[in-house]
Amino acid sequence: MAEETTPQAAPEQDAPQAAETPQTEETTQEAAAATPTANNAKDFLKDFNWHHYEEGIDVIEDKQLAEFEALVRENFVDTADDDVIEGEVVYMTDREAIIDINAKSEGVISLNEFRYNPNLKVGDKVEVIVDTREDRTGQLVLSHRKARVIKAWDRVNNAHDSGEIVNGFVKCRTKGGMIVDVFGIEAFLPGSQIDVKPIRDYDQYVNKTMEFKVVKINHEFKNVVVSHKALIEADIEEQKKEIIGQLEKGQVLEGTVKNITSYGVFIDLGGVDGLIHITDLSWSRINHPSEILELDQKLNVVILDFDDNKSRIQLGLKQLSDHPWEKLGDTIKEGEKVKGKVVVIADYGAFVEIEDGVEGLIHVSEMSWSTHLRSAQDFVTVGDEVEAQILTIDRESRKMSLGIKQLSQDPWTDITTKYPIGSKHQGIVRNFTNFGVFIELEEGIDGLVYISDLSWTKKVKHPSEELTVGETIDVVVLELDVEGRKLSLGHKQTQDNPWDKYATDFAEGTVHNAELTEMVDKGATITFNEHITAFVPSRHLEKEDGSKIGLKEAADFKIIEFNKDFKRVVASHTAIFREEERKNIRKATKKMQADNAEKTTLGDLDALMNLKQQMDKE
Repeated sequence: MAEETTPQAAPEQDAPQAAETPQTEETTQEAAAATPTANNAKDFLKDFNWHHYEEGIDVIEDKQLAEFEALVRENFVDTADDDVIEGEVVYMTDREAIIDINAKSEGVISLNEFRYNPNLKVGDKVEVIVDTREDRTGQLVLSHRKARVIKAWDRVNNAHDSGEIVNGFVKCRTKGGMIVDVFGIEAFLPGSQIDVKPIRDYDQYVNKTMEFKVVKINHEFKNVVVSHKALIEADIEEQKKEIIGQLEKGQVLEGTVKNITSYGVFIDLGGVDGLIHITDLSWSRINHPSEILELDQKLNVVILDFDDNKSRIQLGLKQLSDHPWEKLGDTIKEGEKVKGKVVVIADYGAFVEIEDGVEGLIHVSEMSWSTHLRSAQDFVTVGDEVEAQILTIDRESRKMSLGIKQLSQDPWTDITTKYPIGSKHQGIVRNFTNFGVFIELEEGIDGLVYISDLSWTKKVKHPSEELTVGETIDVVVLELDVEGRKLSLGHKQTQDNPWDKYATDFAEGTVHNAELTEMVDKGATITFNEHITAFVPSRHLEKEDGSKIGLKEAADFKIIEFNKDFKRVVASHTAIFREEERKNIRKATKKMQADNAEKTTLGDLDALMNLKQQMDKE
């Protein structure tokens, strides 16, 4: 160790020693280097390391210091730094791992941070970061988890920028997708990004390691989104171009059922999707494609059509087999009876499948002999097994018409025997028209009751005033047209006409006592019973004293008009006493003529003439 001296004292002490000591070339050079002369004193002071001098350290060259500092930086870690460093596991306990990071002491990490790596052992290299330089016991505490997170975000960002493929461990399911561990970071895998085809069972991917691409990073919320679908789309796109380039109409390909909808089935042809419409699945009529196909089922399909860029491909399944009409046997012909199942019902009829893919239509008019048409649902329902007769068959157009009513006898065959004119029957009210009501006597036998034949006493404006649909009424057969299949019925004819009796009881000239019930235009009305209401003109309301009958006043009325056909009755109160006056005048006139035939004067003749005119006027 050199003695502590000041720069000023050094030349004074060295000068006498230099004079006493023999000078050699080596010592002379050392002295020149150690002792500044007048010419280089200024440079010496400028470069002199005062720190080393004050600390009592021998003068060391800068080159040696630089080498020493580099060696320190290479072999020792600055525990004040927050960078991720690599350490080595040198010892392990049940709870902790001792890590050597080339610091003044080893650091410790809880084994909980290595749960993902149960095979950790002494000698393994691990990434750590200094968590605490000295805890209460003076121990250096490290963190592997924090180091992993820091490095993980660096790796994730690099993978996102470069498009690098990364490995991830699928930890669990979550709403809308899966949680994936990528470099220690929990990333979100959307359900739509798992595969190019829809995934129905997410659980099959849990606890599996898969390859992914980082497709999105939200640094603000620390969210990472990965995709497995993106990896296979590129390969599929190449396959798709190759497949599309080879597509031809009529070509048969193998595919896999990818998705099933109500209108058809999507088929994966190896990267290219095609649609089999529900009508091209089977020659038989089906309600839903799931009746004959299931997901992931492999099958052969034929290409029916595609658009110009071949992005929409129409496929067929039933076209791979012969049409059932081509295999239809000769036993199927007109007039034959067949059995089948009702597959579709429309307002106009029902379609019946008599063999797989072979259907016939039963029009609603062929379901019943009734001329009153109803809905096909009134006779059959989907799934019913029915027996019918073949009415027409056209093998070229693949059409067949069937009938059910032909299996029973036509009720009009013996209509004259069952329903002769004048016979009485009961029927059910089926429907109304403005001019009458249709009555069903039995299935296939309908008759019409005109509105004028509903009542003897009422003026019916519409049949619904008297009857309701479904009501049972008595009728009489009035007319019968066998060729035209028409029946004319009457309802009022089932009872006696009360107007026949009224024509006698209320004949012209008969007098009846009644109350004036209502004042109307040009007169009033009186009600004799529930059927007869008579009209009284205003001038026929006059009493004998010159006053008129008031409302609700009772009096005698004489029938002066009775029309049974038009149900018209006219009455008069004035006519009662006017008739008496006429009788008295007639008697007086006859007596005067008899007694004074010879004494008649011109004045008498004038008086008689005036009396006659008055009577005629009245």
